[in-house]
Amino acid sequence: MFTGIVHSSTGVTLLGAGAIKHSDVDEALTIAPCLVAADGGGDRALAMGLEPEAVIGDLDSLSQGARERLGARVHHIAEQDSTDFAKSLQLIEAPFVLALGFTGLRLDHTLAAMTDLIRSAHRVVMLAEEEVIFRCPPRLSLDLAEDTRVSLFPFGEVKARSKGLYWPLDGIDFTPSERVGTSNRATGAVDIALEGPALVMLPRETLGAALTGLGIG
Repeated sequence: MFTGIVHSSTGVTLLGAGAIKHSDVDEALTIAPCLVAADGGGDRALAMGLEPEAVIGDLDSLSQGARERLGARVHHIAEQDSTDFAKSLQLIEAPFVLALGFTGLRLDHTLAAMTDLIRSAHRVVMLAEEEVIFRCPPRLSLDLAEDTRVSLFPFGEVKARSKGLYWPLDGIDFTPSERVGTSNRATGAVDIALEGPALVMLPRETLGAALTGLGIG
C-alpha cells in the first residue's frame, strides 16, 4: 500500500504522456486547479509552460531535464505491477481527478488506463480526444440533449435499467465478450441504474453534464 503524496482540497488535474489538447488542460485546470503529472506527463506539462506540484511514476519516460527542473517534486515509485496512472491515483488524495493524456498513442496503454478507471476508488473523469469517460456509479442521471451519443462498455457481467435512451438497457445482459452498449442515443435526460462494472463514454462537449451527474459540478 502506497502512502499519499498529493493532498488537495480541490480536484486534481492529472496529466499523462498521451494525446493532450492545450485547451483541454486549460479547461481542466479551471475545474481542478491542482496539477499532477504521471511520469512523462511531467514533460508534457513543462512543454505547455506549466509546472506540476508532483510527478509520480516509475520514471522510465520522464526526461533528465524535467527531473532536474522539478527536483523534489519528482516521486520515483519503482514498483512494476501497476501503471503510472494507477500509481498516481493511489497516491492522490482529492475530491476528484480529471485525467488527460492517457489515450491516443499506444492502444495497450489506453486499454490499461480504461482498466485503471474501473479499479480506482476515486471519482475519476478522463478527457480523451473526443470523449468524456468515467466509471458508471450504481445510479446516474445525466442532463443531455436529444441525440447525444451514450455508450456503456462493460468490464464484467453487467445488468442495467434506463430511462431516456433510444434503446433501453432493461433486460439485457452485458459482457465484454458478448454484448456491449456502444452508440446508444439520448432522447433527453438520461437515468441509468447499474449492477456491475462499466464505463460510460460521452461526447467531449458533455463534460459539464458528466461532472454534474457524478456530483462534481
